[in-house]
Amino acid sequence: MHRTHTCGELRLEDLNEKVTLAGWVQRVRNKGGLVWVDLRDRYGITQLIFEEGEVEASMLKEAGALGREFVVQAEGTVIERTAKNDRIPTGDIEIRVSRLEVLNKAKVPPFIIEDDTDGGEDLRMKYRYLDLRRNVIREKLHLRHKMMQETRKYMDAKNFMEVETPVLIKSTPEGARDFVVPSRIHSGEFYALPQSPQTFKQLLMVSGFDRYFQIVKCFRDEDLRADRQPEFTQIDCEMSFVEQEDILEIFEGMIRHLFKAVKGVDLEEVARMTYADAMRLYGNDKPDLRFGMPFIDLTAEAQGKGFNVFDNAELVVGICAGGAAEYTRKQLDELTNWVKRPQIGAKGLVYVKCHVDGTFKSSVDKFYSQDDLKDWAEKAGAVPGDLLLVLSGELQATRKQLSELRLKMGEALGLRDKFTYKPLWVLDFPLLEWDEETSRFHAMHHPFTSPKKEDIPLLDSDPGKVRANAYDLVINGVEIGGGSIRIHDKETQKLMFKHLGFTEAEAQSQFGFLMEAFEYGAPPHGGIAFGFDRLCAIFGGSDSIRDYIAFPKNNAGRDVMINSPSIISGEQLEELSIAILEKKDK
Repeated sequence: MHRTHTCGELRLEDLNEKVTLAGWVQRVRNKGGLVWVDLRDRYGITQLIFEEGEVEASMLKEAGALGREFVVQAEGTVIERTAKNDRIPTGDIEIRVSRLEVLNKAKVPPFIIEDDTDGGEDLRMKYRYLDLRRNVIREKLHLRHKMMQETRKYMDAKNFMEVETPVLIKSTPEGARDFVVPSRIHSGEFYALPQSPQTFKQLLMVSGFDRYFQIVKCFRDEDLRADRQPEFTQIDCEMSFVEQEDILEIFEGMIRHLFKAVKGVDLEEVARMTYADAMRLYGNDKPDLRFGMPFIDLTAEAQGKGFNVFDNAELVVGICAGGAAEYTRKQLDELTNWVKRPQIGAKGLVYVKCHVDGTFKSSVDKFYSQDDLKDWAEKAGAVPGDLLLVLSGELQATRKQLSELRLKMGEALGLRDKFTYKPLWVLDFPLLEWDEETSRFHAMHHPFTSPKKEDIPLLDSDPGKVRANAYDLVINGVEIGGGSIRIHDKETQKLMFKHLGFTEAEAQSQFGFLMEAFEYGAPPHGGIAFGFDRLCAIFGGSDSIRDYIAFPKNNAGRDVMINSPSIISGEQLEELSIAILEKKDK
């Protein structure tokens, strides 16, 4: 072994012990006749000391010439430090070195490898192997490791079997775009990388594996953002002979276990809310419950007073921002401009200040009396010092706009603490959603989601009102998991395909293998999948999932470290019977 101990291991009880350490040079402090070297490895930092009179002059010179990130081995004796450092666990000791060997020299790194680095994101992504040496990144990956281990521990205790499913599968419609892989042997045919192991886990239920899970890579070719990557990890789970309540209980238990085992947090009661209520009260199917500000429908109170903007609106709705009545005109103008941005799309913003003297000041005083505004305040539960912010327009668009404004106000008022956790089950999603572009219904989740039994007759008369046996787990406004009770009989699955616009031939071509499997005794079953990268980011208090992935892609889906994706040779293309067409301008 190149070392007897790690750089984070030695303490005062190891005084006078002969040790060998190996690691990277974090920094060198050269005082001429005295040189200190901070030696770093994954476990911590230990200070090495080279003192004139204690070591040969050549070693003192060599120590002073060490560069950042040199890989070295040092033998010596553990001694007590004169000037202790209480910021690191090894700060009471240092190593008086008797032998030093440079195992590998290093170029000057392109950025400082410390918690507060001078490297921008693009530079750190290019040299990700150096970025991974920083404590803050290593700790995030260690958190991910712990969460993987605790997930497996919990699932094993609940009698789940971990089963791997194929990575090269069949391309199927619905969902995001597939990543496709050409087959050399079967010219002109393609595999797809799985967006999820959905059909395979259902087949495992047919096979009698009544409790399956997998920590699995999935792939989606979609537009990227901070919490999306083209390849991501799911905790994928399925159970047989269960109903919705069984699944909620098991996986609420898993989340509680992770919070307790990894963060030492006893998670509070997990609230439940229907999709309809989430949209009505928060304009969002993943509401952040760390703060209040539910929507107040003011349509009846605001209309009929001569203010055409409200009179012609499908919905007039507001939020009450507690203690924000002192917002200045400048701040209110900034909010108005913010909601009018194209990304939000509101045409304007109405405010009502609830003054401490019981009076009201509004941007629509011309149309509404003090009594009118008082009615609004009472309906909103506002007290003196609060601020009402009101939007109007078409129902769905206005709810979405106010949802964004609510989140912005929650942030501005300091109500979104990253280490306060408010979990929520959102239930009873619509089974189908209408797509204007294709002029047909699409599955809101996927084609195998079971409708509520009592709603099945509505499939013919009013498909948009059919509720799914589906559920999402939301924490702090982030969807971290979602699933459903599945269709497990051929006739209901055929009915679902019909309402999704599949012909019998298309359904047979894409999913015939699953339909046939259902004819061999498929048990009632359901499951859920958790976005593991997002879950890690929630636990770590981060907005981005990238730092919890060892080698992530950038916003353009590119790995700038290895320069991928890349062009392949003409010989490879010919083997695969692929021709690259010149892209035409649209």
